[in-house]
Amino acid sequence: MNQTKSFSIAKRQVWDAYKRVKANRGGAGVDGQSIEEFDKEIKNNLYKLWNRLSSGSYMPPPVKRVEIPKADGGIRPLGVPTIADRIAQMVVKQALEPKVEPYFHPDSYGYRPGKSAHQAIGQARKRCWRNNWVVELDIKGFFDAIDHELLMLAVRRHTQEPWVLLYIERWLKASVQMPDGTLQKRDRGTPQGGVISPLLANVFLHYTFDVWMQRNYPQISFERYADDGVCHCQTQEQAEELLAALKQRFKDCKLELHPEKTRIVYCKDGDRRGDYSETSFDFLGFTFRPRRSKNRWGKFFINFSPAVSNKATKAIRQEVRSWKLPLRSDKALDDLARMFNAVIHGWVNYYSAYYQSALYPTLRHIDRKLMLWATRKFKRLKGHKRQAMHWLERIARQNTQLFAHWRLLYGQAGIGGAG
Repeated sequence: MNQTKSFSIAKRQVWDAYKRVKANRGGAGVDGQSIEEFDKEIKNNLYKLWNRLSSGSYMPPPVKRVEIPKADGGIRPLGVPTIADRIAQMVVKQALEPKVEPYFHPDSYGYRPGKSAHQAIGQARKRCWRNNWVVELDIKGFFDAIDHELLMLAVRRHTQEPWVLLYIERWLKASVQMPDGTLQKRDRGTPQGGVISPLLANVFLHYTFDVWMQRNYPQISFERYADDGVCHCQTQEQAEELLAALKQRFKDCKLELHPEKTRIVYCKDGDRRGDYSETSFDFLGFTFRPRRSKNRWGKFFINFSPAVSNKATKAIRQEVRSWKLPLRSDKALDDLARMFNAVIHGWVNYYSAYYQSALYPTLRHIDRKLMLWATRKFKRLKGHKRQAMHWLERIARQNTQLFAHWRLLYGQAGIGGAG
């Protein structure tokens, strides 16, 4: 610690932040510098960053805008900061997070230590069984629309640390470098993709939504994951009243609920009579809708449950297509497993958590591509798709560990019905 500096930021804080950023990987920002290049001058780079942060002279560079295609045809704008800027943001995040975290609502699940999307989905499933109606919330362009003044007001409730406030304000005002290279000034929003952004989003929505719900509708439970939210209501009237109140609340906080994607949904199951136009909703990559399930006595019934969404399976199939597996006949089967297992493992881990069997057709799609690979790789299988599929299945049953999805399809877990 250096007492001649304007701010007391320890070198250890910068080093810890660097280790977290390095572990998270991520691409280069506007300066084109990768983490590997940053590491070549590690001591010098970290010292320079610490020096600027603790003297108050650190100015964030522009954020690189990257446009990610969404499953619905739209685009998700991500803001990629430089490596040094990510480390600086992590320093501030690690100073602010312990101060706000104890105040956050137990049903806020996004980007929080010890909280996960699976917990949010599991809680939503239980509450859909207990409540007949859901209000599905979607905030229009949330990360780009956050009001800076209201956000800083919320942050100041938790810290008066001058350097934390100074740098958050600077990040909020940092310009964005568009894909065509032009710079765009910002007067609202916090870039999705920044290290500090998810924490700031949670602080903002804690006051905009969580605290407001607790105060005005304590009897209505909800799950919120960043800007995705689901509220559980007993009656249609209660759901309609809540939706009208929420529209006004978000408007007061200078945000807008998406008119098409914010909806009232009836959690229809085998016991719930009556009809309503909407009987399904998507939450965190899962579709909640009436599904045929088997109880412990082997009897079938209809319950309202989550399973992998069509949007998610479509995105998985697109990704698998982009691998061009049939054209990789220069590779052995275990090479392909090594190349793609990490991604497949991620899908299996995430989407098989609820109603596992809904994921099987998409996982079989990977095997169909591997079958086409086999017909090109081996002369004896050329033009014999069925034979190639039998050959692949034989290997899969003998070695369920080779591909990350084979344990589900061909191991003990893959035998039997819906999870």
